[in-house]
Amino acid sequence: MCGVNAEDPLRRTRLANERTYLAWWRSGLTAVAVGLGAGRVAPSLTSGSEWPYEVIGVGYTILGVVFVAYAYRRHQEVEEALKEGSYAPFQSRVALLFSVAGLVLGLATVLLILFAR
Repeated sequence: MCGVNAEDPLRRTRLANERTYLAWWRSGLTAVAVGLGAGRVAPSLTSGSEWPYEVIGVGYTILGVVFVAYAYRRHQEVEEALKEGSYAPFQSRVALLFSVAGLVLGLATVLLILFAR
């Protein structure tokens, strides 16, 4: 192949790891923004109790902070695996934790929308 060397796949994988790291950051920042909106903006638009909005806002914000923290850990795991010539799969328990957190927060938000006055 013309112009392709043995380092190209490794370079592409490292760049993909960098993009994934930034995607985790975007997800984290989005969750923090949703937390701010749910916890501070939404209560000011309602006449009901503020605490349910604040609890959900804190939940989204914590999830966002966890995403950002995990971004660094995941990036390091992949880099270490690349140095060793191996693969670092996404752990099932982490996927389950994030899925449960998203489901709980999503369902809590639905209940808040339907029943908070």
